[in-house]
Amino acid sequence: MPPTPGTASGELLLLYAFLAIVALIVLIARYKLNPFIALIVVSLAMGVAAGMPLPTIVTSFQNGVGGVLGFIAVVVALGTMLGKLLAESGGAERIAGTLIGLFGERRVHWAIMVVAFIVGMPVFFQVGFVLLVPLVFAIAKRTGTSLILVGVPLVAGLSIVHGIVPPHPAAMLAVGTFKADVGLTIVYAIIVGLPAAALAGPIYGQWIAKRIVLPPHNPLADQLVGEPRADLPGFGVSVFTILLPVFLMVGSSLADLTLAAGTPLRNTLNFIGNPVISLLVALLVAFWTFGVRRGFDRNQLLKFTTDCLAPTATILLVIGAGGGFNRVLIDSGVGKAIADLALQLQVPLLVLAFVVASVIRVATGSATVALTTAAGIVAPIAAATPGVVRPELLVLATGAGSIILSHVNDSGFWLIKEYFNMTVEQTLKTWTALETILAVSAFGFTLLLSLAV
Repeated sequence: MPPTPGTASGELLLLYAFLAIVALIVLIARYKLNPFIALIVVSLAMGVAAGMPLPTIVTSFQNGVGGVLGFIAVVVALGTMLGKLLAESGGAERIAGTLIGLFGERRVHWAIMVVAFIVGMPVFFQVGFVLLVPLVFAIAKRTGTSLILVGVPLVAGLSIVHGIVPPHPAAMLAVGTFKADVGLTIVYAIIVGLPAAALAGPIYGQWIAKRIVLPPHNPLADQLVGEPRADLPGFGVSVFTILLPVFLMVGSSLADLTLAAGTPLRNTLNFIGNPVISLLVALLVAFWTFGVRRGFDRNQLLKFTTDCLAPTATILLVIGAGGGFNRVLIDSGVGKAIADLALQLQVPLLVLAFVVASVIRVATGSATVALTTAAGIVAPIAAATPGVVRPELLVLATGAGSIILSHVNDSGFWLIKEYFNMTVEQTLKTWTALETILAVSAFGFTLLLSLAV
């Protein structure tokens, strides 16, 4: 059974959530409290203020930590080991060099955005990120450019497809809730998503990179950027190995669309297309393509896959604590308070979908919760007024709202912060800002599209 919500009124819950977020930022940015400790303290204080039973607060926080780490810890570990082998073998240097040669140093950040957009379609945001971030480190080192300039386009491309493009789970659920056409939704999402990613990625990234100075030492970059090698692996085998999880996940999605449920082939494709299994398969293949074939022995491979995990320990703790804070906010009843408030709004359907999803996202920190909850609120209203707005556009408007203003209550915020070794203030200026640009521009392009369709 889900935890019992707190006893505070809806208005007080929203106030407490706002104060909790402010307190968290102040504790970390002003008083330099360790983010892991700050997240625990603020989560417990939020639960107490909301009137949740004391044992329930702890349970809620633990469930949030476990729910996030149950998936992300395995993905980050396997992805980091794959990235380490990609770096040590010279595969990252090969791919980076090829992209730079094709697009030039001045346009390589545009190439990264397009690659992230394509790779991100069938995979979860976290999976796409850990697969591609070694390329960001390698390109930044090779070109001598800012990590921000290359990294912002990467996360912009991944984030927009995560928010609005099926077959991502929340987007697919919204498609079903609004009774939209999957194919049309994907087409419209690409039309809306590409220009939004361009604005939030390469364009904003080029502007903000001049204003953010990162520390010269990045522990993860040290692990995921190998020493220069004379004998680099081929471009084809490097790309195949790093994109193998993508191919396996695409196979799983195609199986869901074309094969009957319960058939042995579909079950097999779904199994190997699971993000965890597909990453494991790719890592085992990398032991051969990036390991044995590059002359590394078993002791060296063991050292690579062990050493690279050390910098991820702090990252995972902070991400887990962020998930705990997120769960306390949801279980305290903040999401329901926002839903009740949204029902009182008298605004056009597309605007309502965007606003409801945005407010839930800001309060709870979860794009999935925001998208699914907002779709459930708006869908009955849309059903009562058929033909006013295409359901596919409602999916896009809701998805756009669900990615806005990611901040300290979102585990993704801490993932980006720790990987790029930024302060909270720098992460707000980069990740939070680009997510907001993505959301607002995607919604704007959805409104323009509504004039045509």
